[in-house]
Amino acid sequence: MTQVITLGETMALFVAQEPGPLREATTFRRHIAGAESNVAIGVARLGHTAGWIGCVGDDELGRAVLFRLRGEGVDVSHARIDREAATGVFFRERRESGPLEVVYYRRGSAGSRLAPTDLDESYLARARFLHLTGITPALSPSCREAAFRAAELARAHGVTVVLDPNFRRKLWSADEARATLRDLARRCDIMMPGIDEAELLTGHTDPEQAARDLLALGATLVVIKLGARGSVALQAGDAAPTFAPAIPVARVVDPVGAGDAFAAGFLVGRLENLDLADALALANRCGAFAITTSGDVEALPLRSEIDLVPTSDVRR
Repeated sequence: MTQVITLGETMALFVAQEPGPLREATTFRRHIAGAESNVAIGVARLGHTAGWIGCVGDDELGRAVLFRLRGEGVDVSHARIDREAATGVFFRERRESGPLEVVYYRRGSAGSRLAPTDLDESYLARARFLHLTGITPALSPSCREAAFRAAELARAHGVTVVLDPNFRRKLWSADEARATLRDLARRCDIMMPGIDEAELLTGHTDPEQAARDLLALGATLVVIKLGARGSVALQAGDAAPTFAPAIPVARVVDPVGAGDAFAAGFLVGRLENLDLADALALANRCGAFAITTSGDVEALPLRSEIDLVPTSDVRR
C-alpha cells in the first residue's frame, strides 16, 4: 500500500548560481521541483511510502524527473509519459534577501495535460492520504477536473484528502483561486494553508477565525503555517487551537520548499499516530531543514537527521 499519494506537475528547475537579478545570471544548476512531488520525496525520506501521479514529456528532462523520483523511493508507476508535449521548465534567481523572481515555461506542458483519465481508482483507494495543492487546478481545465475527481474518488474510499492552497499569482487571479479552492475544500478533510492563503480564502487575518471558517466548509482539521512564528492547528469540535513555535534557523539559504517539507512532516506525524502537538512540532522541524539549502528537495531531511533535532516546547 502506498500511504501518501500526491498529484500535480513536476518540472525541471534551473537556479542561478550568482546572486542578483535573473537577467544577469549566466550559470544555473538544474534541479527537479514540484510542490506535490516535493511532499512525496519528503514522506519517503522520513521512512514512509509515497506515490506521485503526473505527466512528463518524452524528453531528457522528463526522464530526469522520473529518475530522481524513483531514486528517492517514490512510486511513479502511475505517472504518464506524454509524447506530444514537453516537460515544463522554470528559472529562479538567487538573492540574499527580498522576493525571488521566478520565470515559468509551462504553458501547454505535459504536466498541464493531466486529466481524470490518468487516475486509477483502485490505486487511490489503497492510500491513507491524498495530498493536493491549489497549483494543479490552476494549470488547465483538465488538471482542474483531475484534482476534483481525485478528491471525490479518494473520499469515497475513506482516504483522507489534504489540500495545501499553494496560491500562485502567476497562474490565476485571487478571485478565481478563492472560488475554486473553497469549492475544492468542500471535498477535503485537512486544509493546510499559509497565513496569507488563509486570509485569501476567508478574509480573516486572525488564524483561529480563518481556521473556523475553513472548518465550516467541511474539513475536520485546519493547519495554518505562520512562517517564523510557527504553526497552529484547529480540529473540528476543539475549543481552542494547538500552537507549535518555529525552529530557529541561523541563516535562510532558500525559503522555497519549506511548506512542502512542513506538509510531509505533518503527514508522517499523522501516519505515526502522533498527537496534534507532536505532529506540528515534527512538521516545523522539517520546514526548518528545508530552508538551509538551495533547491526544492535537496534539504528535505532523512528520518535519522530529523530525529537529532530537539523537540521544542509545544503549548496548547
